[in-house]
Amino acid sequence: MKFVVIWFWRGIAIIALILGFIGIPLPGLPTVPFLLLSAWAASKGWPRLESFLINHPKYGSTIRQWREQGAIPLKAKYLSSGMMSVSAVIFALTDHETYKKVLLVLLMLIVAIWIWRRPLPK
Repeated sequence: MKFVVIWFWRGIAIIALILGFIGIPLPGLPTVPFLLLSAWAASKGWPRLESFLINHPKYGSTIRQWREQGAIPLKAKYLSSGMMSVSAVIFALTDHETYKKVLLVLLMLIVAIWIWRRPLPK
């Protein structure tokens, strides 16, 4: 049974890692949240991958800051808010039903408020 649990967490870690890497060149797909998920899942069943992620030269410090302080860097706050704003405008210009547009904008607003309420790294 332990084998199944370990491979479950490894599967989550790999899927999240792949989505994170796909998000690097794609502006609409966030990278860091998927890397955070991957590191968390790896901590449950793949210590070597977890170590690789938290020691990564570019993303490791962000993962460590999140784990230790629940902190989000200012640049990430601006970038995520900007991307959500652009996405909201693009979605508003589509021919979707009004209630879908309103729900999406409200969801993005809630996420943006949550992001801005997180502390900055020390």
